Amino acid sequence: MEDRTASSGDDLLSGCDLFSGKWVFDNKSYPLYKEKECSFMSDQLACGKFGRQDLGFQNWRWQPHQCDLPRFNATELLERLRNKSLMFVGDSLNRGQWVSMVCLVDSALPSNQKSMHHNGSLATFKAIEYNASIAFYWAPLLVESNSDDPVNHRVDERIVRVQAIEKHARHWIDSDILVFNSYLWWRRSQMKVLWGSFDSPDGVYKFVKMPRVYEMALKTWSDWLEVHIDPSRQQLFFVSMSPTHETAEEWDGVEGENCYNETEQIMKEGYKGKSTCEEMMHVVDKTLDDLKTRGLNVQMINITQLSEYRKEGHPSIYRKQWEPLKEEQILNPKSYADCIHWCLPGIPDVWNELLYAHILNL
Repeated sequence: MEDRTASSGDDLLSGCDLFSGKWVFDNKSYPLYKEKECSFMSDQLACGKFGRQDLGFQNWRWQPHQCDLPRFNATELLERLRNKSLMFVGDSLNRGQWVSMVCLVDSALPSNQKSMHHNGSLATFKAIEYNASIAFYWAPLLVESNSDDPVNHRVDERIVRVQAIEKHARHWIDSDILVFNSYLWWRRSQMKVLWGSFDSPDGVYKFVKMPRVYEMALKTWSDWLEVHIDPSRQQLFFVSMSPTHETAEEWDGVEGENCYNETEQIMKEGYKGKSTCEEMMHVVDKTLDDLKTRGLNVQMINITQLSEYRKEGHPSIYRKQWEPLKEEQILNPKSYADCIHWCLPGIPDVWNELLYAHILNL
């Protein structure tokens, strides 16, 4: 994976690998926006609103070793998106990146020049003067599954139709820039696969192990792209896996602890947690390399290593919970700490700075 992303950086930014670098404290330039001033901030990511006091995690800038990331300029991005659409497709981590992008451009627009519309799995922010849209489409497994409802999707037994994608893909087909991700929902040893329809009693079910089932789904996704995407008009990106920090022993922390109460990043160069599955990453690499031989370039945005260091950037207990907390949870806060998603402003803003750098170079 390192070789592939380095060469991608080479192609777009004159020999600079944007994904190899270090975090630098910068409380003058960061955060890039204020949580309370973003009109469309999500309660799942608004850590300050829900009581987090230590906000130092907001004051870090990603510094590539060989160059500088271009400073994010909302007006410049909106000009690039004039009369165009940017769509994020994937799971809640991609939704977090979408919320980040909306917050990044929000302050550049007067209140009467922006709108938000929700329609099932699709949420669309519009910059009216620019005739530009920044949308998110919920498809956590990319292919069709029993987790496709944008609200009621937390099912115990996950089922995928690895050969079915049109239900989702018809919503993406006209987008000018597409940013995909899919990993979190595949984190299990095997997945139940359905050949047939959810509405038909004649379907065939079979458990398929990882990473084979992931490979099958990405094959369906890549085949759809090859047939339907116009490379002369549309740009494609895939965001690599977002690491989790659910086991403190992995960074020499206290056994049984997680990201709860963490206020400092991991300083060990090249740190990788056990949740980061290189085998799954190689499946993505292989899929994208295969697409390239078929004439379609999907640019990898490699957020994995830079996010590995940021164990203090998660919401932990400082977010709106889906359901009321149980008494035993309240008595033991770390039991419900969210060590998967990311506070905003925060790490996903840097993911978008990386995306922005690539859009500038398209």
